Amino acid sequence: MKINTDTKKIEEILTRGTQEIIEKESLRQKLLSGKKLRIKFGIDPTGSQLHIGHAVPLRKLKQFQDLGHTAILLIGDYTARIGDPTGRNEARPMLSKADIKRNMKTYLLQAKKAVDIKSLEVRYNSEWYDKKDGQFLMELTSKITVARILERDDFQKRLKDGSDIQMQEILYPLLQGYDSVELKADVELGGTDQKFNLLMGRKLQKRYGQAEQDVLTMPLLEGTDGERKMSKSYNNYIALEDSPDEMFGKTMAIPDRLIKKYFELATDVPMDAVLAYEKRLSAGENPMEIKLALAGALTALYYGDKAAKQAREHFRSVVQEKERPQQIPELKPSALDIITVLAEAKICASKSEARQVIAQGGVKINDKKVENIAEQVKSGDVVQKGSRFFVKIK
Repeated sequence: MKINTDTKKIEEILTRGTQEIIEKESLRQKLLSGKKLRIKFGIDPTGSQLHIGHAVPLRKLKQFQDLGHTAILLIGDYTARIGDPTGRNEARPMLSKADIKRNMKTYLLQAKKAVDIKSLEVRYNSEWYDKKDGQFLMELTSKITVARILERDDFQKRLKDGSDIQMQEILYPLLQGYDSVELKADVELGGTDQKFNLLMGRKLQKRYGQAEQDVLTMPLLEGTDGERKMSKSYNNYIALEDSPDEMFGKTMAIPDRLIKKYFELATDVPMDAVLAYEKRLSAGENPMEIKLALAGALTALYYGDKAAKQAREHFRSVVQEKERPQQIPELKPSALDIITVLAEAKICASKSEARQVIAQGGVKINDKKVENIAEQVKSGDVVQKGSRFFVKIK
């Protein structure tokens, strides 16, 4: 495939949803040169679900694919055993090979919603790390000083608080950086929280005699709570595997101040239109219609226009007009207590969350609020959480 050097498309790569580029002019010239570049994005399979926050760099990767460059999805099946210390105030629990294999099982099926899987170069860093020995580790650690590693903000905070830093956490940025050496990456993508690790790739490439990769970072996408970054841990995520109704409804729950950011990072709506929406919001227009457009654009991106229209109608009838949906999923639970039902129907992420939602008055059985966590259901009952989640007992 011939490399596309269209200046408008290159500028969109360099500007839309981009926080920082190191080095920007270097990357621009590489893209204009017509040379086929190797673009790397790495993800550790520490969980089984990808969400639209993960899709931000994946969709940026696809922009490079569309110009004809080689897109590399590096699955960190080896580094996931350690766990990235970024943003952590304590060490992550180490994952077993079985945990990682289970998490990876559907990664590519989910990732193909955001990238062209046919032209994607999929790599696993166990390819090289499983073959390395102690001599390699001695060589790798000789390339970077401990002082340099401890400069990272996460470690500085923990040192200040008197918290432990484990040796495997110190090794993590070295291993992630060395991935770029093995892959001979020209560009690496990541969230702003990954800057330290991405720059480590540049340093190690230089020390191994390679040209330094350019680094492109993107803002982190806040979750539906509008406060913390999107994460399954915070239950504030919109999963790539969510149904159209769930995707539409969750998008409608985001704070108004995030509308523009979601349009820019999570959809393909042209920036001219995004800026026009922003102008309307600034002029004091009711954000409801604009948020409906956002939810429709996001749902259509993953499921098509027809599904997006149906999801909008579902939202209108069930949420806005508080009608019961015509089609309610059925569940035959292993036990008839409401806590088990909410967890097994995946209406709540866990039994502890189910207890919390009931305490907050957010659960009903046949339109009657549940006040007792020991409440039992029977066949034919309709269980409801909030205004969007229903299940019928069979």
